Amino acid sequence: MNSRITKRPVLAIAAVALIVLFIPLFQKWKTNSLNGGQKPAEPFRIAGNLYYVGANDVTSFLITSPQGHVLIDGGYPGTAPMIMQSIAKLGFNIRDVKILLNSHWHLDHAGGLAALQKASGAELWVSERDANTVANGGAGDPTLGPFGFIMYLPGFHYPAPRVDHRFKDGAKVRLGPIELTAHVTAGHTRGCTSWAFPVHDSGRDLLALDVCGLELGLPVWLLDRTYPEFRTDFEHTFATLRGLPVDIFLTTHARKFGRWRKFQARATAKNPADPFIDRKGYLELIDQDEKRFRLYEASEHLAEVDDHLHTRDVPSNRIADYAGLAFRRADLHRLVAPIDEPYVLHAQCKVSVTLEFPIVDSG
Repeated sequence: MNSRITKRPVLAIAAVALIVLFIPLFQKWKTNSLNGGQKPAEPFRIAGNLYYVGANDVTSFLITSPQGHVLIDGGYPGTAPMIMQSIAKLGFNIRDVKILLNSHWHLDHAGGLAALQKASGAELWVSERDANTVANGGAGDPTLGPFGFIMYLPGFHYPAPRVDHRFKDGAKVRLGPIELTAHVTAGHTRGCTSWAFPVHDSGRDLLALDVCGLELGLPVWLLDRTYPEFRTDFEHTFATLRGLPVDIFLTTHARKFGRWRKFQARATAKNPADPFIDRKGYLELIDQDEKRFRLYEASEHLAEVDDHLHTRDVPSNRIADYAGLAFRRADLHRLVAPIDEPYVLHAQCKVSVTLEFPIVDSG
């Protein structure tokens, strides 16, 4: 009896200690789930009427005019206040934002749209193929398949904004002198949208493009079942982007377009906009992401291919197909042959086969 009485205070103290420790950990988890660990970034003018108002990595862009402003992307739920503070710091008013545009439905780009819409009263434009998911707060996207329930869990589901306009590829969005063209560059999501718009700076007419994600959003084995057209969508995306005469390229993640490096270069540039005029960097981005896509896609299938090559009979009419992917995982990191340059591959498919075919540089 006495030992039980003695243990009770100890257990009570231990419980209180755990609660004390848990509260800050929970608060930290909640904060990180709301803003993804993002931190405020100094807002600045990129060129003409185009401004950076995003966080340190997840981007948002403001395009201004006397008739009102356009804001591209809303970041995480917890980064919406950062975006509004950045807009105010530049001397603009969130209530003058008349149009909200979205690149794609993911939490880190659509999570803050509801708060921004509430503060501004702006109308929201989302591509047809992503619109339902955004309107459901990130839930219900068919590409998630059996894992769709995850988007209903705390930390994944976000406040649902009102989707006012659903558009197809090539749609135009106009506000006063501002005109944006929606290029549906699908693959990362089914409705991933890259926004193109003219910018006038110091007597120069420039084309800016906010490039939607070019990475695989989910594993290949899942996409094969839930989004089988992702390969042809990516092929169309890479071809579309290469065909655009882009001067200023932006991305949904700041590190991809070199925000910090170019922001620092403004200080010594003849014109602060000059570091952002970077067509060479734009084409390099497309090349690197296309090579990464092809490499990742191949690596995802290696286990399946090896299984066919080593444990099953390969039909004679499929030898070339299987041999084309029958390189070891270690080889993936050293393939540096340029596109269209033949790479000689040796594979064992019941008989020794030597083939020559193009391999994409691993980057």
